Amino acid sequence: MATIATSSSLNELLKSPKPVIIDFWAPWCGPCRTLSPILEEVEAELADKITVAKCNVDEEETLATQFRILSIPTLLFFKDGELVDKSVGAVSKKELISKVREKLL
Repeated sequence: MATIATSSSLNELLKSPKPVIIDFWAPWCGPCRTLSPILEEVEAELADKITVAKCNVDEEETLATQFRILSIPTLLFFKDGELVDKSVGAVSKKELISKVREKLL
């Protein structure tokens, strides 16, 4: 899973031909810790179809502000470099795969 450290690393990631999910999280956030292994499983199952990256809101406040992240965890879904959907709060694996198929594939 990629880590986004700067806006330039985000821009490079969004140039990918594969759709991208960015997880805005923080280490102290309980729901974020719940969502993390689910994201890892989804990434492993769909590795040839999507890219998943994480952005720590405590370390990258500028990016969190840029995307108006007010609650965490927040997932942003990008296709062809464009934001196509947003999900706030922890979700189940089934919900996440359904959203990926609906919005990204």
